Amino acid sequence: QGPVCTNLGLKPGQRLTVKGKIAPNAKSFVMNLGKDATLLGLHFNPRFDAHGDVNTIVCNSKKVEEWGAEHRETVFPFQKGGTAEITFGVNQNDVTVHLPGHQFTFPNRLNLAVFDYFDTQGDFTLQSLSWE
Repeated sequence: QGPVCTNLGLKPGQRLTVKGKIAPNAKSFVMNLGKDATLLGLHFNPRFDAHGDVNTIVCNSKKVEEWGAEHRETVFPFQKGGTAEITFGVNQNDVTVHLPGHQFTFPNRLNLAVFDYFDTQGDFTLQSLSWE
């Protein structure tokens, strides 16, 4: 478990940029964005080789103990031992995930007006966090 941020206050029109280093022997890492640890609007999980997925980004949402339907992205711009910069743009109805050379949106299934919570887990070392 990496750092946990609370009271972020991210609203539609704002962006959160995450920079960090991926472990040389990485299997997967996770970034969670939501209201708190039990209400996750976006569970972002790049998997190098985990849970039967290889070089796949799996996204989901979580309401208390209930996970939603998994969304898979096959574009995988991450490298073991490399650095990663990911920007999450909060919109009214979804979150736009900006990756190197690729972007996609994930619906705001929980209808969160504000994203206050962020954490990282797994084979990723957070180097900087900025929002605008």
